[in-house]
Parts: sequence; structure tokens; C-alpha cells
Amino acid sequence: MDSLDFQLVLDARTRLEPFLKPSPFREYGELNEWIGNGIRVFVKHENHLPTNAFKVRNALSAMTMLSDESRKKGVIAATRGNHGLGVALAGKLLGVAVSICVPEGNNLEKNAGIEAFGANLIVRGKDFDQAIQTMQELVASHGFYPIHSSNCVYVLSGAATMSLEMIEQQPDLDAVVLSVGGGSQAAGAAWVAYNRKPELSVYGVQAEGASAIHDSWHIGTPQSYETATTFADGLATRSCYEKTFPILKKGLKGFVKVSDDEIAEAVRVYLRTTHNLAEGAGAAGLAGLARLRTQLAGKKVGVVLSGGNMDSATLKRILNNESFANA
Repeated sequence: MDSLDFQLVLDARTRLEPFLKPSPFREYGELNEWIGNGIRVFVKHENHLPTNAFKVRNALSAMTMLSDESRKKGVIAATRGNHGLGVALAGKLLGVAVSICVPEGNNLEKNAGIEAFGANLIVRGKDFDQAIQTMQELVASHGFYPIHSSNCVYVLSGAATMSLEMIEQQPDLDAVVLSVGGGSQAAGAAWVAYNRKPELSVYGVQAEGASAIHDSWHIGTPQSYETATTFADGLATRSCYEKTFPILKKGLKGFVKVSDDEIAEAVRVYLRTTHNLAEGAGAAGLAGLARLRTQLAGKKVGVVLSGGNMDSATLKRILNNESFANA
């Protein structure tokens, strides 16, 4: 982490200013009451950004660094949804042709959003990791410029602008509890903490059914699994990533797993207390905070509501209090 130049984050913020305003960072009394233990919860509303997710920061940060040659080649990315939405929107804003690889059975509403921004949608593979393989094959055969959702320093510096805003909006913040997935959000927070607020504790959260990166952190070496099973598609990764894992390994204070039912409960809590819709990955941080409520008693804690792009069928199941345990 000390090898990463923090000026990259400051430069990313400057590049994002023409496109994005800082998102709100709000406290809700009802949410504080729900979490208990004297914790004050501050919610970073990344769902108020274009595409309803923080990943538009990542995409714009990377796309605004493209050379003229790379712009002419066109850009390609792999996604379960929000990274693809961000790259597709950035391409539309910057006049760059974009192709997006998604796995079969992907969220149809996210697919439709990607296409609505003018991107070429490519559906292939059983999961996110196979969508990445498709992306790599098309880079080799067509010469597209790849924007990986985690393995790109400009993606990570874009993600870090979110946490930089958080500590500026709430300077006495004690901790942040963030969903991981590929890790750009949590790695960005660790990068910011290391350089701007070393006393800030950064915790990661991952779905139990997609625990490769969580288990790798606890073991200390990268692991890859055959499957990743969770309704929180933004967390459905089954391996670690070269750019984010070393930062997470060094920068996280702790890392917890949560069940899909705990994530679903966090979605319901957000709806009831903030009247904002979070998709699974966007509510995982709150679910993780519930797991950590004893450890973080009396602290001021930031969580990120990122991703309001839940499909209607999943939302219906959550509102009906259906269990995901055997889904």
C-alpha cells in the first residue's frame, strides 16, 4: 500500500469533478436504534450517483485516463452489473465504444441498463470469473482496451475518492464497514486510511456463499473456489485479484462473512429506516456491521449504500421475508 502514490486518488477526484458531485453521508436515528450498542451509523449514499452505484467512479476514473489510441480501439469490461453500467455510461459521456461481458443468467434489468447506455452486451459463461475469461479472449482477438473491475490502479483510485469524501464529511469517523466482492471499495478505503487517517479502522464483508477472498485474507494466501453462490451478485466472486488482495491483506482491521438472509434483512432495514433501496452487495456492509456491533460499540461507523439496481423478483422475495438459505 505504501507503494501506491496517493496523488493518484487526488488526481482521480479532479477528473471526476465535471461528472459527479460528492454523494450524501447521512445519519438516521432509526438506524442507530436498530444497530444499538451506542453506535452512530453514517450512510454513504452512493445509490444517489448516476447508475446508482459507486462503480461509476471507478469507470470514469479509468476511462478519463485512456490514450487516444485506446479510445479508438474501444473498451471492454466484465461485470455482474454495476461495473458494466459505470463503464457503459462513461463510454457514452466520453464518446468511446464499449462492449460489456456478462455471464448467462445475469440480472436482466442490469443487462437492459447497460444496453440503454449504448454498450454492446456479450452474454457468455456461467459466472463472473468466466465473463472475465471472455473479456480476455476478446482483448486478444479484437484489440479492445480492458477495464478490469479490480485489477486497474485507476479503477482503485476512483473507488478511493468515495472514502476520501467520507472522512472529509465526517472527520471524527472511527471505522468503515464495507462489502468486498472484487475489493475495489474496501481497498480504496484502506488506501485512504493509510494516507489520510491511519486511525480509521476498515472492515471487509463478504457473502458466505462466495467466501474465497474472505478465506484468503484469514489464511494469508490467495484461494480460488469452484463456485460462488449468493443472491448478492456484486459479491459473487470465487477468487482473489492481483491489485486488491495485497491492499486488503495489509489494510483491513477485520473481515467477516454474512449469510444471504442477513444481507436480505439489511435490505429491509435500509428500506424501513432510510427509505432507500439497496441491492444485496449494497446492503452487505450494514449486515457486516450488525455482526461487528459488539466490537464497534460506541463508535462512529460509516457504511456504504451502493447499488440500487436490484431486480424486481429478488426484491419481492426479500419483502415477503422468504429465506435464501436453500435458494
